[in-house]
Amino acid sequence: MKTIRLREGKERSLQRRHPWVFEGSIAKGSGDAGETVKVTAADGSFLAWGAYSPTSQIRVRAWSFDEAERIDAAFFERRIEAALAVRARLPIASDAMRLIHGEADGLPGLVVDRYADTLVAQFASTGSERWKDVIADHLLSATGLTRLYERSDANVRSLEGLDPRTGWLRGDGATEITIQEHQWRLSLDVAEGHKTGYYLDQRDNRKKFADAVRHYGAKRVLNCYSYTGGFSVAALAGGADEVLSVDSSGPALARADAHVRLNGFDAARHTSLDADVNQTLRHCLEQGRTFDAIVLDPPKFAPSAAHAERASRAYKDINRLALKLLAPGGLLFTFSCSGGISADLFHKIVAGAGLDAPADGFILDRVGATPDHPQTICFPEGEYLKGLLILKR
Repeated sequence: MKTIRLREGKERSLQRRHPWVFEGSIAKGSGDAGETVKVTAADGSFLAWGAYSPTSQIRVRAWSFDEAERIDAAFFERRIEAALAVRARLPIASDAMRLIHGEADGLPGLVVDRYADTLVAQFASTGSERWKDVIADHLLSATGLTRLYERSDANVRSLEGLDPRTGWLRGDGATEITIQEHQWRLSLDVAEGHKTGYYLDQRDNRKKFADAVRHYGAKRVLNCYSYTGGFSVAALAGGADEVLSVDSSGPALARADAHVRLNGFDAARHTSLDADVNQTLRHCLEQGRTFDAIVLDPPKFAPSAAHAERASRAYKDINRLALKLLAPGGLLFTFSCSGGISADLFHKIVAGAGLDAPADGFILDRVGATPDHPQTICFPEGEYLKGLLILKR
């Protein structure tokens, strides 16, 4: 077993059960890609077992902080079964859910989603890649399913020195799947969709939006960065008369239109617009249009804290425009999925947008990802999705 010895004073994060060791913290030692290494403090005392990555700034991702534990096939079986047991206890109103959420489930670099009878996995680290076959076999054994599709095409793989890989790992067949979410039906293609096929982390927020639209009587709804129209379906379910979905992807908007029909809503109540969101917001202002509810669910503007300043300007601009477009008493449901933007900073950005609009509002709710995308006490970096539901004054 190879040993990674840390520099003096660099052991504190592992002692707090934080699972990452950065390159600059290492005094001595190396390993092969994905190899299990022993991590020790400068005095030689044990800290963790982890997977070594020769090219990543995150040089070691901890598997276990228990010196007596062995990183073998049985270890991955235990971790997978523990993750599934937690999901079985969660109130998930869908047949689609996240089963494995990386570091939060003690399996760094591994994401596994279930869509009805199909599993989709992302192996984003050298450690999870090295144990891929063991993980794949036990996922199917533990769930009783037969189909597992790989979507290891996230950019982070390149930082680990890994090439993108997609395709069936186990089983085969159609990649088009229809899932149930709350009282709605939604379709996706696990081979083509964003992330592993769909944004499961917004499941409960879509339901919350439907309830808010119904409660506050919002009739004219604008869904920005709509993707395949999950929030648009929610708005229609909440009783909206007119829903405008704006996205820069024609195929995603076509699926949004299909979702409207799939759920039995009048297609005349929904309009898709293939356009730039920022330009659309400005154009609506020029036309004098107003809306009773607006959703802002943009892509990741700040992948890291280093991008926070530029991203803050982008978030502020779209929120300023949205607040100007909202009718008095209107709803703004605004999100950031950028890990580099904290919840506190996001609130300050939206507050700045309100000052510039000018507009004020009551914060009805602060939301995050669904509980099957957990954040743990020891890994605050796991909090990426944050949202505010605002009632304009």
